[in-house]
Amino acid sequence: MSGAHEGAADRLDQTMGLPLAPAAAGVVTIGVAVAVPEPHADELRECRRGFGDPLADAVPAHVTLLPPTSLPVHRVEDVVEHLERAAGTTAPFTMRLRGTGTFRPVSPVVFVQVAEGISACELLERAVRCGPLGRDVEFAYHPHVTVAHHVVPDALDRAFDELSEYEVVFPVDAFWLYRHGDDGVWRPDQRFALTGAPPVEETAREPLPPGEAP
Repeated sequence: MSGAHEGAADRLDQTMGLPLAPAAAGVVTIGVAVAVPEPHADELRECRRGFGDPLADAVPAHVTLLPPTSLPVHRVEDVVEHLERAAGTTAPFTMRLRGTGTFRPVSPVVFVQVAEGISACELLERAVRCGPLGRDVEFAYHPHVTVAHHVVPDALDRAFDELSEYEVVFPVDAFWLYRHGDDGVWRPDQRFALTGAPPVEETAREPLPPGEAP
């Protein structure tokens, strides 16, 4: 955290669900994510508490676009301008969360899967993780909502089973810049409305009369 510099943003853990030490003086730790709206966020937070996850109240339910990243405070203004541009690359879209998945054995995480809205998340992730927020990541991007981490294997199994039929659908019209507080809590700091043009759909054409060339 204390090694923030003027170049690419520092490589850190790839989820806002990991415990982080407070940032050094003059440094801020940020993340960028699509927020899961209420009442679904509260429902998933209660589930996470029930599985014994110690960060249930520190990490809002979200789909990560940029993992925790530290940078000098004076660069935040440039980051905000960058995120405003990124928000212009994608139109509002529908997100569907359905069923569970896991990163085990690579990582002890159980998550709710993004079943609809994946391509929009991928576009946003690429638009966000470049320029002043350009950084390497250890794993390929996989949009998801974590529901259990830092818990015993039995609790991971329970999370996987109990939410296997979970399904909600909601509109996404913005993403958020989050800041990591000295108390270990992630808080939404600034909202960025999606202003991109919707995908162009090919207009259906009437069939031509028999024998007539297109």
